[in-house]
Amino acid sequence: MKFLIDNALSPVIAEKLRQAGHDAIHVREIGLASSPDPIIFDRAASEDRILVSADTDFGTLLAARQSAKPSFILFRRDDHRPSSQSDLLIASLPEITSDLNKGAVVVFEEARIRIRALPIL
Repeated sequence: MKFLIDNALSPVIAEKLRQAGHDAIHVREIGLASSPDPIIFDRAASEDRILVSADTDFGTLLAARQSAKPSFILFRRDDHRPSSQSDLLIASLPEITSDLNKGAVVVFEEARIRIRALPIL
C-alpha cells in the first residue's frame, strides 16, 4: 500500500511502514512539511496514497470536496508514541485494507476503529 504521512505525525511511522513492505513517505521527505493541508491532500490524491494524520482538517477537506480519494487514516488516541501508532496501523491493515482501497476514512480511537465510506455527502 502507498501512504503519505502528514507532519502531525512522526516520520518514524513512514519508516516502520517501509520496513513492513509498504511504500510510505513523510511530508518532510518531499519538502511539504510546511505546506497547507490542501496541497498535501492533493499530493496524496494525485499519487493514490492513503493520507495518515492526527489532523482532523483532512476529513473536512474530504467532506467539502465530496471526494472518494484519497483515503484518510486519522489517529484520535491518547497514545502518541510513533511506535504504538505504526504498530496499530500495521496490525489493523488486514481489517481495513478493503475499505481503504475503495475509499474510506478510518479513525483509530481509544477503544475502537471507525470506518466511513467515501465520498462524504
